[in-house]
Amino acid sequence: MIDSHAHLFLCERDEDELVAGAAEAGVERILNIGLGRTSNVQAIGAAERHEIVFAGVGHHPTEAGLFDEAELEHLVQQAEHPDVLAVGETGLDYYRESAGAAEQRHAFEAQVELARSLELPVVIHARDRDGETRAIDDVFEVLDRLADGTPVVLHCFSAPTHAAAAAERGWHCSFAGHTTYPKSEELRAAAAELPEDLLLVETDSPYLAPQTVRGKPNEPAYVVDTARVVAEARGVSYEELERTVEANARELFGW
Repeated sequence: MIDSHAHLFLCERDEDELVAGAAEAGVERILNIGLGRTSNVQAIGAAERHEIVFAGVGHHPTEAGLFDEAELEHLVQQAEHPDVLAVGETGLDYYRESAGAAEQRHAFEAQVELARSLELPVVIHARDRDGETRAIDDVFEVLDRLADGTPVVLHCFSAPTHAAAAAERGWHCSFAGHTTYPKSEELRAAAAELPEDLLLVETDSPYLAPQTVRGKPNEPAYVVDTARVVAEARGVSYEELERTVEANARELFGW
């Protein structure tokens, strides 16, 4: 099994314990996602220390007000590290709005262009207020305009109304622990209908622990619980789902 999106540096448990626990649960690859200059360094450091950990580097939209040419220069340097396999997480967040829409869009567009120039996948954050789709709609507009064949991962996929449109574009959708919650029928339906070559699973550790451990801090070992629910929704065995997401992640990230 793989965890396509985790933040080990935000988890409560020691990094070595997190990685060992994941390996014991059968998780063979973890993409550790940075959120800005300092956490990008932490993500790369974990990848250097652990064979099963790789890094993504980016600048989170909620911190877009701090994104300038100096930040972009650091990000370019970090993205060239051999253990960095993706740019992001980047995107748009209209739920918190701790940074303005124009600032977020500027940072997002710069990171999409960076991913394209380095031929790396771009890992997308899109969060709306309840009942709205402005962020995901704007994300689609930017990617349609700038991605130009760049592989896209819609992380913590939460927009079932946009699943078919994502699939038409060949974008990967990564399903997190909230897919397992009792009221997430629409997300499970989207996971069931997505073409198998575009399917990923993740933890978004330490957030969104699956229903089996809901209320506890999430960690990469728990991706197997989310994967079991996704497998059930798709009407396949866990082992088949495991082969599918492992192959998809290997093709996408090249690990």
